[in-house]
Amino acid sequence: MSQLRIGAVLSYLNILVTLIIGLVYTPVMIRFLGQSEYGLYALIGSIAAYFSVLDLGLGNSIVRYLSRNRVDKRKELESKLIGTFLLLFSFVSAITIITGLLITFNLDNIFSSTLSSEEIYKGKIMVLILTANFALSFPLSVFSSILVAYERFSVEKSVAILRILLAPLISLPFLMMGYGSIMLVLITTIVNISTLLYVMIYAIKKLKISIRLTFVDRQVLLEIFGYSFFIFLNIIVDQLFWKTDQIILGVVSGTVTVAVYAIAMHFITIYKKFSTAISNLFLPKLSMMVANEATDKEISDVMIRYGRVQYILIGLILSGFIIFGDFFIVKWAGEDYYFAYYFVLIIMIPLTVPLIQNIGIAILQAKNQIKFRAILYLIIAILNIIVSIPLAKIYGGFGTASITAITMIIGHIIIMNIYYQKRAGINIVKFWKNILQLTVPNVIITTITYYILTFNDISSIIEWLLYVLLFSLLYLITLWFTAMNQYEKRLISSIFDKFK
Repeated sequence: MSQLRIGAVLSYLNILVTLIIGLVYTPVMIRFLGQSEYGLYALIGSIAAYFSVLDLGLGNSIVRYLSRNRVDKRKELESKLIGTFLLLFSFVSAITIITGLLITFNLDNIFSSTLSSEEIYKGKIMVLILTANFALSFPLSVFSSILVAYERFSVEKSVAILRILLAPLISLPFLMMGYGSIMLVLITTIVNISTLLYVMIYAIKKLKISIRLTFVDRQVLLEIFGYSFFIFLNIIVDQLFWKTDQIILGVVSGTVTVAVYAIAMHFITIYKKFSTAISNLFLPKLSMMVANEATDKEISDVMIRYGRVQYILIGLILSGFIIFGDFFIVKWAGEDYYFAYYFVLIIMIPLTVPLIQNIGIAILQAKNQIKFRAILYLIIAILNIIVSIPLAKIYGGFGTASITAITMIIGHIIIMNIYYQKRAGINIVKFWKNILQLTVPNVIITTITYYILTFNDISSIIEWLLYVLLFSLLYLITLWFTAMNQYEKRLISSIFDKFK
């Protein structure tokens, strides 16, 4: 089995493990921490997530430039590239420490009106621990990117799965002993750094990489920064767009509202992972295709083929959540979190479009055309924040979720699809013709099932699971006979054959 296919399988296994851990561990954590402290934990997590913008887009640049260098096979340049990125990330670590200290000293000024003194004290300790986490992670993450550039997806994804498993398994006994959110953050940090150290040792020993702690020549360095800058903007935008809502709600509403919204974003994050699991694997392949002067048609065909595969999967998830999501959230998190169902739906429906086009991002990165998307998304993210603040004060989570959906439709869907067609050379008209073939039977089967269940209330989790299984089978059978092409049928058949 190719590394790309192994990577795809492990990526979805990663999501499955994340989903199972979330289903089992998150409700336990919520009940041990309580709604208020869980809200604090989520709020600090949203703040700390902004540290990831200090990556400056360099992580993605490692993959791109090392992948290109694999075509040219220049080992001397590779050694200098790795050394350059290690030096740059060491500088980033220093900035991380300064930023973390500034946030810690100003936390009480930001949240004094909505958080208690005890919550602020706990928040400061968590920020300091997370500062150390990110400061150490940045230089170590270079080696994870090296594995991706070498398409060693089996190792990189396996370590990621191990990281997901270890943190909750170690945390659970401490929760039972009465430890709170601070201990959870500390355990996550220890697990993260330990797994990154393992990746570093593997990359050095198994890939036989050599490192020269010196900068590449000025021209290559400027090219790296030119490329990284717009990746950096995309990282900023991602944080502004997906993490700021919880911070705004924390400032104007407090930790209880943040807790409900955090549950909604937990589902959104999982939903996003089902798409990015595949698209993240394609940057090395697409970078080499562009280096080998692949035609626009060849690149468009890649986006259409895997866009259809992504839609079959996440279309099932979207339809299933519309039908069964409200019952599950109440049973899983509790009655206090019921409104999270509506927050998820408001965001999930428009989010489906950019998710099935995620490979388009890798195409733009490979073609070095990421500039337009980065600037557009920055404008949309800023607009989202500006409008969200007054709406959050009036409508709470409904206000922030609604404006997130509206700005997504304007920027992520309408404007970006025009750009893909007009400037990136992607046949977006053909793409949507293919997606429409899958959408019609999806809408029909979802509508019929939703209507039938209005007359049949689900009374237990076993009954819920049975309905979900029956709907999933009905969904796949319907698409098999009405919309799937031969490639998709062979793909699904091969999965069932492996189970056999």
